[in-house]
Order: sequence, then structure tokens, then C-alpha cells
Amino acid sequence: MGRIELFSILLGVLALSNIFTIHADSPDKYFDWNVTYGIRSPLGVRERVILINGKFPGPTLDCDTNDNLYITIHNNLAEPFLITWNGVWQRKNSWEDGVLGTNCPIPPHSSWTYRMQAKDQIGTYMYFPSTGMHRADGGYGAFNIHRRPVIALPYPVPAKEFTLLVGDWFHTGPQFTNGVANMLKYKLDNGIGMPTPDGLLINGLPSGTIFTGKARKTYLLRVSNVGIMASINIRIQGHTMKLVEVEGSHVLQEIYESLDVHPGQSMSVLVTLNGAIKDYYIVTSTRFMKKTRTATAILRYKNSKVSASGPLPVGPTYQVHWSMKQARTFRWNLTANAARPNPQGAYRYGGIEITKTIILGNSAGKINVNGLKKRYYGINNVSYVNPSTPIKLADHYNIPGVFNLKTSRDKSTPGPMVLGTTVYDLALHDYVEIIFQNNEDTTQSWHLDGHNFFVVAFGADEWNPNMRKKYNLVDAVWRSTIQVYQNSWTAVLAALDNKGMWNLRSAIWHRQYLGQQAYFRVWNNEYSVRTENIIPSNVLKCGKVAK
Repeated sequence: MGRIELFSILLGVLALSNIFTIHADSPDKYFDWNVTYGIRSPLGVRERVILINGKFPGPTLDCDTNDNLYITIHNNLAEPFLITWNGVWQRKNSWEDGVLGTNCPIPPHSSWTYRMQAKDQIGTYMYFPSTGMHRADGGYGAFNIHRRPVIALPYPVPAKEFTLLVGDWFHTGPQFTNGVANMLKYKLDNGIGMPTPDGLLINGLPSGTIFTGKARKTYLLRVSNVGIMASINIRIQGHTMKLVEVEGSHVLQEIYESLDVHPGQSMSVLVTLNGAIKDYYIVTSTRFMKKTRTATAILRYKNSKVSASGPLPVGPTYQVHWSMKQARTFRWNLTANAARPNPQGAYRYGGIEITKTIILGNSAGKINVNGLKKRYYGINNVSYVNPSTPIKLADHYNIPGVFNLKTSRDKSTPGPMVLGTTVYDLALHDYVEIIFQNNEDTTQSWHLDGHNFFVVAFGADEWNPNMRKKYNLVDAVWRSTIQVYQNSWTAVLAALDNKGMWNLRSAIWHRQYLGQQAYFRVWNNEYSVRTENIIPSNVLKCGKVAK
């Protein structure tokens, strides 16, 4: 055997050793989830919903940072199915992101295992179905990543944690017996407008959920907006909330009487039970809608014998400027650590040179497809179409004709809406300025997989380069989902340090379904496990890859 051949074999062995031992010092956790249909009555009307292990919402996934997770999904639905892990970075591992651009869906009546690591992050997140409109039927749940014991918290350890999954819900009507998702899909596919929500739920119920604690103790409430359309506001009768964490970032600990949470967003607050021993209302209500929907839960003091009563605490309704002012108060805690011991503020994001600016204008327009002219949504007048072959697999196997990098547009483009598979070609370690421009009269919400970004500014009307003078380049909050207010813009800075194919999407799900999404191809030419995990051995193949 020649020296060169032997050296190549040794390199291969070392590479494989690295692959199989890179997470060996972290615990393994296994989850077995059975996805089925079931009947529930979220708003008092029997409807078909998606259950996970018989639960609606699904089970809470709790893990510690750096845990290795093996989540087996048994798809007992009649349709292909995927779950995505909103806000979980999937470091070097977009293979497990659970969206149609990276994964073939799990076929009906079959199983597949996600293999991923909660690498270098802590915080409050969520999971939900990413296929079609499944998310409107449920199948969602909390995903909480806890610190390792050696990492200090920037606040006293709470007595207990409570999870609040808040989201809008829809009635199907008597003509639709196969769930909310099928009803909405039928409407959207046939050019019928998206209805407004019929109600709000907290942990699957419009009222009656109870959280019990002891007087004078402090509790951590993890709040996620799992809805598909409505921004919400949350407040607690007779109590204030101290905001401590937003999607993995520890923030300056300001006190709030109420908080806005937009679709796809998560946060954690501390609540101290310093009132009289009785029950209190937790109230959530929709924002920016003509008809306000409300859901309540109960904060119960242990040994309480007094039911919650009195008027519900009033929340904001249309006040857009109020919400924008509140959003500007969310600031990064520079002295606190996150998943690692070093302070968050050690990363001086404001001094990094911007390598690329992308202006993303949300678009809406009608396109004639197969004789039906209906409304689509898009980015810079391109409405995304999911190809039958996931673009990540097409890219890996060098399959032509699946996507075209020339489809992407870096700024708002006049003209009619067109269909396309938009992929932005970006270099690993690019530092990108993204401007979300919203010229519509409804508030939007946007999410980027695989990364967090610094939310450096909100502003009204049209963004222009002079607005950079107003950027917060010191302590902007670092998160993965951001609202863009009506007729306004939001500016973020993103360090693209995670190689892979990453979904950028509207978190308002009917807009995502009708094309308001794209992908960031974060890439370099180094084929090494140092920059990206190898393709999983259990990868599902479909479309052109299956041939």
C-alpha cells in the first residue's frame, strides 16, 4: 500500500472519528412521537386536530444546551408531514431543519428520526408542522433549552417554570369536517381570502388553564405565540412582568404591565406572587384587528379560596406606535452570559463591516396559474414555489433545474408578481444588513432559520441609507423572529456563521404558504465537518433525488 493511499485512509478515519465523537461528551436524549388526528373542541366546537402522543398541544421538549436529540416522528396522518424547530439553530446541520427546502416530508404511515444537537444556545422556542397548512390544526409545542449547571443565570433561580403557548384558532364550519388546515388550504388554493381568527387559545384552551404558585415566590413564564396570523398582547391581573430572555438572548430586565408577542416569537418573564392569596387572570388578546379576540388563564396562589374576579386588565388594541416604542426597549444584556460563560457583550457586533445589504419588500399580487387568477405573496415580487426536490438535496447532489440563483432580488422590484424558487447565494461569514420593508397596512412577522440577528432599528415609511444613523450598534436585542409594523421597516444585522440552506419566511402562515419565503444558501467551498455535517445516513429522498 502506497504512502499517499495510507495517508488518505488515515485522514478518512480521523474524519469519521470526528463525526461520531464530536458530540460524545454530551448526553443523548430520545423522544418518540406518534402524530395522529384526534377530535378536540378548542372553541367549544368539535374539530379534527393534530395530536402528538395524544396531546394537544404536543409534549414540551425540555433539554440542556449541547444535548444530542433523537426525535422519532411516526406519521400516522394521511399526508406527508414535517416538523420544524423554530429558533433552534441546527449548527452546521440544515439537514435536520424540517422545512421543504431541506427535507423530504415524512410519507404517511411511516417514521423518520431527526438527529440534532441543541448546540451553544439556551432559551424559549417552539416546534410546529411546516408542511402545507398543518400548523393550523395543531401539532405544535414548546421547545425549552436550559443552561448547563456550570453556567450562571443573570437572575435568581425561579421557584418553577410555566409554559404558555398562545395562538389564534379558527372554526371550520359545518361544510369542512377534515380540520382547520384543510379548510384554510381549500380557501387559499381557490383564491378565497384568509379569514380572521375566531378565538385565542392558551395551551389549547380559551379559558381554564391554571398555573399554581406560592405567595412571595418568583416564577419564570415562557411565552410563545404559536398562532398562524395574530399578534397578541399578554398581561396578568394585579402583577407586573420582568422580561429576562428573548429567543435565547438575555435582555435588560425591564418591568412591563403588558407585552406584545408577534407570530413565531418567544420570550421569558419573571413574575413574583406578591399579591393577596387568591386567583388572578392571565389575559391574552389579539392586536391590530377590528375585532379583538381574548383568552384567559388563571394564576392561582396556593391555598387560594377566592376565584378570579373583577374586570380583565385592559390591553392595547390598535396602538402601533405604542408597540414599536415597547419593542425599542428590548435591549441585550451586555454583562450576562448565554449558553457560554463569556458575556454577551464581548461580541461587538456594531464594529463589524457590512458585506452585503438586502432589502426585502413584502409583496402581494395576483398571478394566473392554470386559468385561476388568485392572490400570492412574495419577496420583491417573487412568490416562492416549493420544488418537488428539496433545494438542499439538489445542491448537494448537483442536480440542475431545481433552483436558479438568479431568481433572487436584493431590493424591491416594480412590476408584476412572478413565481420562482428564490435562493440567495451568500458566503459563509458574510455580515449582512437586512431591511424588511413593509408597505402594507398590516403588521408582518419574519423568521430566519439557522441564525439570530441584531434588531438595530424600527422606522416608519420607507427605509433609506440615512436611517443607519439611527441604528443601535451597542445593545440591540439578538433574536430570530421580528415584527415589521404596517407601512414601516425593520433593520437587522446577521452574521452568517452557520453553513447550510436556511429558510427565511413570513411567520404569518398563509403568506408563507402562498409564497412569502426564500432561502439563504450560506456557503463556502470547504468540504469539511468543521463547517458542515455530512448528509445524514437516514436522509429521506424524493423528487429527482429518488430516481
